[in-house]
Amino acid sequence: MRITDIREAAAPLGAPMRNSVIDFSKMTVSTVAVITDVIRDGKPVIGYGFNSNGRYAQGEIIRSRLVPRILALSPEEQQTAAGDNLNPAQLYAAMLRNEKPGGHGERAVAVAAVEIAIWDATAKIAGLPLWRFLGGDDVQPRAFTYAAGGYYEANEGISGLVEEVQGYLDQGYTWTKIKIGGASLDDDLRRIEAVLELLDGDGSRLAVDANGCFDLETSLRYCAAMAPYGLRWFEEPGDPLDYALNNEVIRNYAGAVATGENLFSLQDATNLIRYGGLRRDVDYLQFDPALAYGVTETVAITQMLENEGWSPRRFIPHGGNLLALALTSALGLGGCESYPGVFQPFGGFADNTLIEDGYVTLPDVPGIGFEKKEKLFKVLKKMVE
Repeated sequence: MRITDIREAAAPLGAPMRNSVIDFSKMTVSTVAVITDVIRDGKPVIGYGFNSNGRYAQGEIIRSRLVPRILALSPEEQQTAAGDNLNPAQLYAAMLRNEKPGGHGERAVAVAAVEIAIWDATAKIAGLPLWRFLGGDDVQPRAFTYAAGGYYEANEGISGLVEEVQGYLDQGYTWTKIKIGGASLDDDLRRIEAVLELLDGDGSRLAVDANGCFDLETSLRYCAAMAPYGLRWFEEPGDPLDYALNNEVIRNYAGAVATGENLFSLQDATNLIRYGGLRRDVDYLQFDPALAYGVTETVAITQMLENEGWSPRRFIPHGGNLLALALTSALGLGGCESYPGVFQPFGGFADNTLIEDGYVTLPDVPGIGFEKKEKLFKVLKKMVE
């Protein structure tokens, strides 16, 4: 049993929208196909993966460093001791050979795209959904999710924002997240208040995300202005590695702070927990599996959180896709983000998936379930056609 080929292709993630930092009109993503010599129904088992939004395609790293290291392994080095499946941990370790510690940036994103495809293939070989393959027979086949959107779009305005959020509510989502920091404080407050009116004034059903754009002074001005709303959380007020800013925001803001999506390793996640000032019973963590080396690292991060006295329920991963959903169920996390209206076809869940009172049922098919999202699978299978 072995991997016979690994293919990568860049796909556009372009959309006419922006947050406080990034214009997504030229964004790309790496799609990956891991082809094995295992035959099912007359065809080789193929695993698929892609990196999360916001970090561009990683083709050069994947093709020049990661793929050759995997394909150089013997079948025995690629598979379990029993020879009955691939060994994702060994393949993950092979990708990181001859890589210097630290600097968990683009490399972490590239590894994640390949590693996710390896896990998809591994679960397919086992004939199980990834969420059950990792979580066991007792894992719940449903998870809480919230709708992320509220980007700044040309000619959208507040009426368009309200219409967007109403669409999420109509789909069955119970709360949502919108962007701040891409307009003036007064304009952002008007956006928040318009959505709150739609949510019957319930601030716990609305989170806001600054995407790390604020300095300390601006962060504190937003803290003071937003405090009366009782929002679900204030996400990434400043640079994700500025722990001093994070500590100061938390000292001055009674509401929840959420962060972590732009920290790409177990060590960075550990540093955030130890030095970021976060409160175990108030704040939220958002590490993104499809940016932070993939499944293996996410499992290690979750174990670290428990070792540090955190409940996995405080971990609500960024990403808004089927992988984040599968890991939310498998690891008993507090829920996951969903992109039902943006970052298509990569965002969101399987086609015809019902959202009922904020909960989603996971696809009961082998692997991650990308095949159940028609437009996404059409993009992925181009690599092997």
